[in-house]
Amino acid sequence: MAVDRKAAVFLAAHALRLLLALFFPSLPNLLTGRVEVSTPITSFKRLQEGLYLYQRNVSPYDGGVYHQAPILLPLFSLLPNANMSPLITAIFFSLVDLVNADALITIADSGQAVSGRFYTALRKHIRWDGLSIAAWFLFNPFTIATCLGRSTAVFTTTGILYAMSNAVSGNSLNAMLALGFASYLSIYPALLFIPLVLLCYDQRAQKPTPPGMASFAIKHFMIFLFSIAGLLGVSSLIVDDFPQFVSATYGFQLLVPDLTPNVGLWWYFFIEIFDSFREFFLGVFWLHLAAYVGGMTVRIRRQPLFVLTSLLGIFAIFKPYPSISDASLYFALLPLYRHLFPLMRYTFFAISAILYATLLGPAFYYLWIYAGSGNANFFYAITLVWSLGLSILLADIIFAALRDEWEYDNPEIRGKDVRQV
Repeated sequence: MAVDRKAAVFLAAHALRLLLALFFPSLPNLLTGRVEVSTPITSFKRLQEGLYLYQRNVSPYDGGVYHQAPILLPLFSLLPNANMSPLITAIFFSLVDLVNADALITIADSGQAVSGRFYTALRKHIRWDGLSIAAWFLFNPFTIATCLGRSTAVFTTTGILYAMSNAVSGNSLNAMLALGFASYLSIYPALLFIPLVLLCYDQRAQKPTPPGMASFAIKHFMIFLFSIAGLLGVSSLIVDDFPQFVSATYGFQLLVPDLTPNVGLWWYFFIEIFDSFREFFLGVFWLHLAAYVGGMTVRIRRQPLFVLTSLLGIFAIFKPYPSISDASLYFALLPLYRHLFPLMRYTFFAISAILYATLLGPAFYYLWIYAGSGNANFFYAITLVWSLGLSILLADIIFAALRDEWEYDNPEIRGKDVRQV
C-alpha cells in the first residue's frame, strides 16, 4: 500500500509538471526569464548559450554569459534542443524533482529530526511521514516554478539532499561525495561540511568501536576534497582553459560582478556603494554568511540535522544570488520539524510576509522594468519583505528548537512561559 501511495504521489507530481508544460507552452520560457526563478549562475538561458558554444568547439566562457559548471554541458548535449523538443527537457527536470523527493523520504523516515544520539524531542509523536513531506515538496508552487523554469539550482538541491539522506542512513562516504558534487556546482554548500560530518559521526558513534572524532573528521574532509578535485579534473578535460573556467564560475560567485536584480539583499547594496569600498563589503558579506556555521553548530550540537536545515534557510536569505529554489529547499525540510510547530510564536506574520512578497514581487518588478512608473526601490522593497518573512520564520523555528531542548533538560518547567528578567 505504501508503494502504491508513493507511486500515486510521484505520478501525480510528474503529470502536473508535464501538463503545465503542454497546455501552457509559453510558461517555461516565461519562468526562465523571471529574476525570482533564474539567476546568473542558474539560468537555463545562459546554459543554452554555453551549450551553443561548447557544441561548436568554442570555450563556453568566452561570451561572458555562462557561469555554471562545465560538467552540465556534456549532460545537456545528450538531450534534444530545448526549443525543438521542450517536452524532453521538461521530463528531465521533472525526474530530477522526483529524485529529490525520494531523498526527502529517506531523511524523514530516518527519524533523525526527532531523535538523535544526544537528544530526543519531547513531542516526537507529532510528525508527518516521509511521503507527506515529499508531497509537500513536489506540490509546492516554488518547486514547480523552479522545475518549469528549468533552473540548474535543482542539481545543487540534489547534491545537498542526497548528502543529508546518506548521512542519516550512515553512508558517510556517499554523503561526502554528494556534498562535494553540490559544492562543485555552487560554492555555498561547502559551508555545510561541519554539521554534516557531525551528523555522520553521530550515526557511526552508535555502532561498536566508534572512531575518534578528529580522525573521522579529517578522513571525511579528505574525501570531500577528493570528490571536488575529481570533478575539477573532469572539468579540465571538458574545457581547455582551466583558469578561465575557475574565474568564470567560482570567481564570479565570490566577487559578484553581475548585479542583476534577484530576491536577495546583495545586488542593490553593491549598486549603491562606492567602488572603493566594494572589496571591504564583499568580505563583510561573505564573513557574515559563513559566521553562522560555527555558532549554529556549537549551540545546537545535539541536532546536526536541524543545523543543516537552518543553514539552508540562512543561505536562502543571505547568499549572493538566491532564488525561490533556495526557499523551496528550506520549505521542504521544515515539515521534518512538525513537533516544533506548537512552540512557534510568529508563524502567521512570517507566512503573511512571504505570501505578500510572493504576490506583489512580480507586480513591483513589472512597474519598474516594463511600465516605467517605478524604480529599483520598488522591487528592492518587496525583496526586503521577502527576506523579512524568511528571517522571522527562521528565527521562530530556531527559538522553538531551543525551547524544546530546554524543556528536555528541565522537564519540570515544561509548558511554562519564558520571560527575560
